[in-house]
Amino acid sequence: MKLAGKVALVTGGTDGIGRAIALTFVREGAKVVILGRDETKGRKALDELNAAGEAAYMKADVSDSQQVKRIVDATIQKYGRIDILVNNAAICPAGDILTTSESTWDEIMGVNLKGVFLCSKYTIPHMQRNGGGAVVNIGSINSLMAMENEAAYDASKGGVLMLTKAMALDFAKSKIRVNCICPGAIETPMLKASLDTAKDPKAARDSLIQKHPLRRTGTPEEIAQAALFLASEDSSFITGATIPVDGGILAGWT
Repeated sequence: MKLAGKVALVTGGTDGIGRAIALTFVREGAKVVILGRDETKGRKALDELNAAGEAAYMKADVSDSQQVKRIVDATIQKYGRIDILVNNAAICPAGDILTTSESTWDEIMGVNLKGVFLCSKYTIPHMQRNGGGAVVNIGSINSLMAMENEAAYDASKGGVLMLTKAMALDFAKSKIRVNCICPGAIETPMLKASLDTAKDPKAARDSLIQKHPLRRTGTPEEIAQAALFLASEDSSFITGATIPVDGGILAGWT
């Protein structure tokens, strides 16, 4: 029970990586609040979480400051504290800078980067009052390398990495650790949706797998274990770190 007595807020916690992280945290003793825009997914995830421990679902768009502030205030009112923040919410529409509309660019930046800013902005003061905390940002291998036809996503995830480092420096004195996980291809609904846009989804999947030295995609649970490490005292001397969980893809990318 590495997180016994802790309260965690997990954005994008209704599906995929966020849901796996929330479930892992609950099983390790944390009370977990998951955020997401889809109430149907939220209620379904909540049933699974409450079967393993204590959790709550709150509907919110992380790109909206008023909604984020409301959710943070509601979490404090319900549980009295926030010890862990996982900034996981993300979207990944495809496109280069010519095919990406301004509204799509703004939406991607709003969810993927501004959401990290807003959730951290409103949560960190509570961590400071508690005497410390842990922020785990979910970046991507796209934080460290670009991929074709993902210009806005690449830019947003690169921003998450630099924001992680800035926050780690700014809040180390408050005993708040901030780290970034960079997943490779993980079996999530977002990955499936991305592959389904290819002319030949099977060929696209096979090609992606071949780029990973371990010759497979990862699982949400494997990212969740890395998040648990960074959220717990096991990583008490780690902040500002970038941790790829990518099947080795970054080791040999050219």
